[in-house]
Amino acid sequence: MLNIQAFFDPTTFSYTYLVSSDGEAAIVDPVYDFDPFAGELAPTCADRVITALADHNLTLKWILETHVHADHLSAAQYIKSQVGGQICAGANVGLVQQVFAKVFNAEDNFHDDGRQFDVLLAEDETLKLGRRELRVLSTPGHTPSCVCYVIDGNVFVGDTLFMPDYGTVRNDFPGGCAKQLYGSIQKILSLPDDTRLYMCHDYGTEARPEFQYLTTVSEQKAYNIHIGGNKTAAEFVRFRTDRDAQLSAPRLLYPAVQFNMRAG
Repeated sequence: MLNIQAFFDPTTFSYTYLVSSDGEAAIVDPVYDFDPFAGELAPTCADRVITALADHNLTLKWILETHVHADHLSAAQYIKSQVGGQICAGANVGLVQQVFAKVFNAEDNFHDDGRQFDVLLAEDETLKLGRRELRVLSTPGHTPSCVCYVIDGNVFVGDTLFMPDYGTVRNDFPGGCAKQLYGSIQKILSLPDDTRLYMCHDYGTEARPEFQYLTTVSEQKAYNIHIGGNKTAAEFVRFRTDRDAQLSAPRLLYPAVQFNMRAG
């Protein structure tokens, strides 16, 4: 039986997932608590997931990053130090590192080929989880290295999509591309209508103040306020470009990208 447990961090509006089958587990997008004013890290969120691993007697196989996050710090290395597992990211993470190494004036010996991660994953590569397989979808647009993870009709979409009433992710970071994002979203929406989509973030809305993390392909196609209703690529790119020009930088952009491009 496949089990999926969601853990919400209200400080960064982030979801971490514990996915398990046959006694083996994967963690998707783990969060490390960070106080930007004190400059202090705390493993509160990560320890909740580690406790769940122990409670269910699970062996951690994989720590899965959907992308180099700009809005929270990754607890991947902390979790690996506590309970093992291999840290995985999209095969193009080096492209993100190359851009931001220059932006942040990285040290001379910083490696921009993704070697900080244990496993780099390309389109359609698979990972074993018990008797099941996790399959990789390459979904660039938000960043060049964004990937989604598919298992048994469930997709962990990272920042590629938000809940239908919140829309889609920004594309104005270096390496972002609204046209690429449109294609990536269409790839997800080509999956069966009853495919379940797990969000990386939710911020609620005025009409829906409660936080949610689960939707479906059919709901996204019908109701997503940015992409639903068969919007064309040109319509989406025009909207997304105009919208992104109005957005301010994420609160944790500077520490998060520098931390996460080093695999946490």
